Amino acid sequence: MSFATDSPSPLHSSSSDDFATFLDSALDANSPSDQDDFQNQDDDDNAQSVSRIKRRKVESIEETEASTSEVTVKQNLVVAEESLEVDVCSHPGSFGDMCIRCGQKLDGESGVTLSYIHKGLRLHDQEISRLRSTDMKDLLRHKKLNLVLDLDHTLLNSTMLMDLNSEELHLTTQIDSLEDVSKGSLFKLHHIHMMTKLRPFVRTFLKEASKMFEMYIYTMGDRPYALEMAKLLDPGGEYFNSKVISRDDGTQKHQKGLDVLLGQESAVLILDDTENAWMKHKDNLILMERYNFFASSCRQFGFNCKSLAELRSDESESDGALAKILEVLKRVHSRFFDELQDLAERDVRQILKTVRSEVFSGCVLVFSRIVHSALPALRKMAEQMGAICLTELDPSVTHVVATDAGTEKSRWAVKEQKFLVHPRWIEAANYFWEKQPEENFIVKKKE
Repeated sequence: MSFATDSPSPLHSSSSDDFATFLDSALDANSPSDQDDFQNQDDDDNAQSVSRIKRRKVESIEETEASTSEVTVKQNLVVAEESLEVDVCSHPGSFGDMCIRCGQKLDGESGVTLSYIHKGLRLHDQEISRLRSTDMKDLLRHKKLNLVLDLDHTLLNSTMLMDLNSEELHLTTQIDSLEDVSKGSLFKLHHIHMMTKLRPFVRTFLKEASKMFEMYIYTMGDRPYALEMAKLLDPGGEYFNSKVISRDDGTQKHQKGLDVLLGQESAVLILDDTENAWMKHKDNLILMERYNFFASSCRQFGFNCKSLAELRSDESESDGALAKILEVLKRVHSRFFDELQDLAERDVRQILKTVRSEVFSGCVLVFSRIVHSALPALRKMAEQMGAICLTELDPSVTHVVATDAGTEKSRWAVKEQKFLVHPRWIEAANYFWEKQPEENFIVKKKE
């Protein structure tokens, strides 16, 4: 069996899982220490192959009583056969320093390392492109897309045990058993000195999302941590299997990239709380509201407020971030597969842009005394959600965005019965992908 051979499977699985399964069975889970034996065996096979070719060559000459020209033709055929056997392998990738197809020892490195699929696996660009094309056809056939999920502050929140403060110590009496993690949400992991809290609704989210997406974990944490979190989120191995990517598997420092995924970028959605981690793939990104359950996370991001743990509170299961974003994913998925254009030409990035542009459809905004440094980002955010932003007041204005109800534009909004909202109204809509009730973002007059 070869990596470069398309072999349809009766059951749908991702290219990543197929690679992991193939390597485990074909190589019998060889570690790097086993590679010498594997290479020696391959050398023996190559020697036997060469011996067979030479023997056929000699026999073809000895057994033929034809003319010299006839012998020459047969010799040329043997040489051609020998040449064909040598040249047939394009070396689509390597496992250690050996070709994954023919076992030949290769010099130098090229392509992309995919160690999260199997340690030592490296695929060349052409093979990755072929696999992505195959994966795309398989996904479309099963009406699925790819979904990349961040861990920290997106699906869960972790803290070092030593960072728990006095107002969080009550948590130590509320931890759930590690014997059956599927029924819990707060875990104390003694072996890595951490406590982890799963975000409310995460188990329902993963179950529902798995019907529409092949899912990957992609974290800036190290690999041991990533695998521990995967066990908490997916104890039965139903969702992620080998599709767990850590900072150790990326190709750029402090950045995440889709170059290590065996999926077309046009069919990949990303959920992450950090926009700057995806500088090359912002069009694929759905930015998540950060889940700061522990006080250490609030301090990490400079929030001068009580954490959810300190407040002895949590996000809502039904109205929290994951529940809202699941509805967005359903809309994007539905539009991708229900549109009339050719399925192979559809691009999830364009659909995401369209869905986002509908959030503030019909809204005309004017900003009043917003901090100069914050204004460009707020304006861009509002325009991406479909709002029209003006610099001066006119009858078409529907909302005045301000932090002080005492400004001239704010007073005009009240007089003309227009909406007067705080900038957080825009930020909330950006996270939830829907216009929020204006009355929840009242602007007060500054003293």
